[in-house]
Amino acid sequence: MTTTSTPRYSAQALNTFARGLLTAVGMPGDKAQAVADILGEGDLLGHTTHGLQLLPSYLKEVESGSMRVDGAPEVIHEAPAALTWNGRRLPGPWLVLEAMKAATAKAKQYGTGTVVIRQSHHIACLAAFHERATAQGLMLILASSDANSASVAPYGGLDPVFTPNPISVGIPTSGKPIVTDISTSATTNGLTNRLHAEGGKLPAPWLIDGQGQPSDDPAVLFREPKGTILPLGGLDSGHKGYGLSLTVEALTGGLAGFGRADPKQGWGATVFLQVIDPAAFAGTTDFVRQMDEVARQCRASRPAQPGKGVRLPGEKGYRLADQQRERGVTLHLGIMDALQPWAEKLKVSVPVAT
Repeated sequence: MTTTSTPRYSAQALNTFARGLLTAVGMPGDKAQAVADILGEGDLLGHTTHGLQLLPSYLKEVESGSMRVDGAPEVIHEAPAALTWNGRRLPGPWLVLEAMKAATAKAKQYGTGTVVIRQSHHIACLAAFHERATAQGLMLILASSDANSASVAPYGGLDPVFTPNPISVGIPTSGKPIVTDISTSATTNGLTNRLHAEGGKLPAPWLIDGQGQPSDDPAVLFREPKGTILPLGGLDSGHKGYGLSLTVEALTGGLAGFGRADPKQGWGATVFLQVIDPAAFAGTTDFVRQMDEVARQCRASRPAQPGKGVRLPGEKGYRLADQQRERGVTLHLGIMDALQPWAEKLKVSVPVAT
């Protein structure tokens, strides 16, 4: 059907479609539902490089056996407030949701609960996990790295060492949570790969080419000598992003005991997840009172651009998610085209655009 408007899809229909594809390729229902939920939440929040765009790759990984689907993580070590898992390359979104349950139980008993996961598969959009914790009045810190690849150079270097190494934090308030989701690099692999395929450019010179010259062209990452993504802060203050990247490496690969010192095993993730219960500190009421006041002061700050007020991290995404649940989800161009062959192969009905 030809339409002049941007196609939209029911969020529930997309969820059913994603779950159907995953179960058809062999993923058990509980894991398929967890993956479908987190990918769908990514698109709802506007993180379109980490929503259903990932699904064709996930399906390929399941089909090849690189993403395992059966069984549970292996416990490597457990202490009262800490737990280390071998994720056995099980689906990352499901592993993180299971780790949140384990960390939450520890946090409610000890004030904090930390789970680190080695050999997880890819975990999708970090921001998609937080509201499950903040709805319980809990704070969640989540970080991820992937020792299988390197696309981000250390500050002052040309050769890549890190992945974008995101870190995110969900902070409860009396209303919607504050959610930061920050790559410790100037941009992400998902965006540079998409723009390279589309022949597009980045908004700013967030890359350096193979000779160390700043560039906004993702093509420099794919031609010899290959360029790299700059650390957060770029050429001027990238030492800050570099420091954060190293911090994420310590929280993930360091604590999990598996990372860049080990043989590569394929696309995946090493994960740090910590749940904090404010009730074990000065109390939930005072925590929310303080964060509400910080939020109020941020919003009250005079806007640098007239008519464009200060937003809190995550606010735009939650507003968009509410709109898309009501009006339908707008997928980035090409996502449904990439899923169409899988739908035909696996005999799963494609949702109808509105």
